[in-house]
Amino acid sequence: MFKIFIFLVTLSTAVIAQPNIEQQLRLHDSLVQVSVELENGISGTGTGVVVDKEFVATNCHVIANGKGVSINKYGDAFKPIAIRADWKHDLCLLRFEALPFKPVVMRESAKLLYEEQVFAIGYPNGFNVPQPSFGTVKALYPLDNSVIVRSNAAISLGSSGGGLFDQESRLVGITTFKSPGPQGFYYSVPVEWIYQLLKQPDNESLSTNEIPFWAKNLEERPYFMQVVIPYQNHEWENLKQLSLSWLNQSNSIDAMYFLALAEINLSQKTQAKQHLQKIVQSNHRHLDAIHLLTDIAVQDQDKSLLDDLERFLTEYDDPEELQDFKQKLLAQGAVKN
Repeated sequence: MFKIFIFLVTLSTAVIAQPNIEQQLRLHDSLVQVSVELENGISGTGTGVVVDKEFVATNCHVIANGKGVSINKYGDAFKPIAIRADWKHDLCLLRFEALPFKPVVMRESAKLLYEEQVFAIGYPNGFNVPQPSFGTVKALYPLDNSVIVRSNAAISLGSSGGGLFDQESRLVGITTFKSPGPQGFYYSVPVEWIYQLLKQPDNESLSTNEIPFWAKNLEERPYFMQVVIPYQNHEWENLKQLSLSWLNQSNSIDAMYFLALAEINLSQKTQAKQHLQKIVQSNHRHLDAIHLLTDIAVQDQDKSLLDDLERFLTEYDDPEELQDFKQKLLAQGAVKN
């Protein structure tokens, strides 16, 4: 006989180490509330992040086609003198003559790791102080010379334009949009796009007819967005076809993950097992794939594969997270040779 490990609970229950109050308060000086005047006297709000002594980053959809925009902090209002807009990527920079706020430290989004702990801070509707949420990086989707960051750190209305930070309080993304449905995915646009926009000329107008990539018609959106609704609705054949099209476009491990998920639910376990093995060999931190592959290995009584999966978990580079992960998600069992 040999011992195996089986999953007891889902990955989403892993304990997330939260930054302490002091870390959060230090960042509050770099977060601002963005106010925009719209037609017919209507106003809207969002969040902004101070990324330079003269610039605040936010989402373009917060300010697009507004009559005027300002930022608010500690009871004071500041009006920008110009903007720099990347309408396609939904990233705008508000430029000021000078700001009395501390810019954040930034880190390239493409250097994030799967399951790395992150936290989001923004001004959800109804709050006049920044509110945090906590999670981990669940996926990194290559797009236009960087990556879109998917995390499970929740965002809500008013948080658009807020900051996604790593455990050293470095900005790693601008919280931008959420997928529809109850099992929402939360997405942030990358810091690399901020660096690019800082080099562009000013634009004095808030007017645009351009739609951001994530708000286009469904068939025009990136595949990582197109697969979400079939996944949520358990439309497995549709999910499989979309995942195959995604794989034909790019050799994405996440396209392969959704393909394997569809194959499992279409009773195509052999193909799913092969795809999941490729994923975890490519990225040992893809815990969602490890979860599915462990279930299959247990069913197949595949001791060699279980040994590999245990080794991948042992290589996980956060000892505290590994300990919690193993305690909560794994338990000993036995099967016959």
